Amino acid sequence: MTDRLARTPLHEEHLALGARMVPFAGFEMPVHYAGIVEEHKAVRSSAGVFDVSHMAQFRVFGFGAFDFLQGVLTNDLRKISELGAAQYTLMCDEDGGIIDDLIVYHTGDLEYLIIANAANREVDLDWLRSRCPAGTTIVDGVECEHRPDAGLVELADESDRTALIALQGPAALEVLGELTGPGWEPPARFHIAEALVDTVPALIARTGYTGEDGVEILCHAQTASRIWRALLSFAEVTPCGLGARDTLRLEMGYHLYGNDMDRGVDPVSAGLGWVVGKDKGPFVGSEAIARIRESGPSRRLVGLRVDEGVPRPGYPVLHEGEEVGKVASGTFSPTLGVGIATAYLPVELAGEGTGVVVAMRRREVPATVEKPPFVKSTSLS
Repeated sequence: MTDRLARTPLHEEHLALGARMVPFAGFEMPVHYAGIVEEHKAVRSSAGVFDVSHMAQFRVFGFGAFDFLQGVLTNDLRKISELGAAQYTLMCDEDGGIIDDLIVYHTGDLEYLIIANAANREVDLDWLRSRCPAGTTIVDGVECEHRPDAGLVELADESDRTALIALQGPAALEVLGELTGPGWEPPARFHIAEALVDTVPALIARTGYTGEDGVEILCHAQTASRIWRALLSFAEVTPCGLGARDTLRLEMGYHLYGNDMDRGVDPVSAGLGWVVGKDKGPFVGSEAIARIRESGPSRRLVGLRVDEGVPRPGYPVLHEGEEVGKVASGTFSPTLGVGIATAYLPVELAGEGTGVVVAMRRREVPATVEKPPFVKSTSLS
């Protein structure tokens, strides 16, 4: 480790639990505690808790917040007009390349909360600042009060002072209910609400990255340890690291920025056309994405089931002896007991059931195109 790696507010908690720490997105993060497979299975069967405080958190507020975000994000914010509602969305460049994938929460009459990827924090902030519409003002910070200027937009990066803890699994809501007290009702899926967790003020989002039911808890960095310890006081809850987070998300076919998408990929090719509003009006990248929709992409992201060996990112994918793509994400599925992966393949090979070959070092193993999720039955299904 180097001193230049950032640390989350829960860093000392991870060390006390004997976590194996690794560099990730500029942070020193736990990859596992007892083991990836054990932690993975705990989430599928009971509950696991993850420190995801490395994720970036932005607030956009003001009289111009809606119009501003509607012009830079792909999904239609009108779908989350209800306070507390949330949506998955993308931020693209003029060519339709994906700058980042985000979750946006409607947290106030003039306010939105954005959760972004840790590695893209500065890129996202710079992009938002650069796309400020004419006549609006971007003000970093939240010290000033809302002003009645038409079109005012205020942007606050709250990443350093905010902790984010994910509690995931079929037992997650029951555990959280014990800490929030009688009468507490969890928010609906893809909604956010205030709560006291072991008397600590927090925002509870009914979202996650595992395919299981659960929540993501936002709190002040200084109170994160109290919530973390309270959750781990339950025998049903297992501390989990980045390793299990990756195997769980890939079993569901959830995208990972930097592997399954980046600025060189458009939403249609990535299988994310469903988060691009067709009738919302213009936004950055809308014309390029519309052209790709009309003509059709040349390649698509597909899932691969590999019954022999473990596919790893970068492994070549072959068809009739010719390389037709590379593994984007790949791992061993603890639930299924086989290898699973994603890869961009020519559209003519992207149909479910198509047979290809993955070249793993000195051997070639058969693989089959399969539509994610690979694991069909979870507490959310």
